[in-house]
Amino acid sequence: MNIQKKAETIAALQGREIPVIIGIGTDIVDNKRLYNILERVGERFLSRVYTPREIELCTNSKGLKAQSLAARFAGKEAVAKALGTGIGPVGWKEIEIVADASGAPTVKLTGKALEQARRQGICQTKISLSHTEEYSVAFVLLTG
Repeated sequence: MNIQKKAETIAALQGREIPVIIGIGTDIVDNKRLYNILERVGERFLSRVYTPREIELCTNSKGLKAQSLAARFAGKEAVAKALGTGIGPVGWKEIEIVADASGAPTVKLTGKALEQARRQGICQTKISLSHTEEYSVAFVLLTG
């Protein structure tokens, strides 16, 4: 049985349709670059790129977790690429990377980003974030 047939069989058994991939996006960030930006312009950069909720998620008792901010930055870029717009037509804060009840990253779209997603028939967004000391990476899958 080929993969397509297996997917159709599983979807039929679960009573749903097979999701269609509408967009994919990936991005990698050099964490040092983000650290330097935070040192130079700090609050101005944070308030332009991140929502208060994202800043709260990336703050602990020792202060800001720069690697978490870098991973979310990569996530926002990856979402914008998957939407086919890039940053500009959609704003930084219109793509919010938050956490679900289990702590896994999830995407919340608002404004022009949400409008673009609706135009494309996007029903679900999946995101994966990861980081090392040096780099942060994100991968996004948009389905309809």
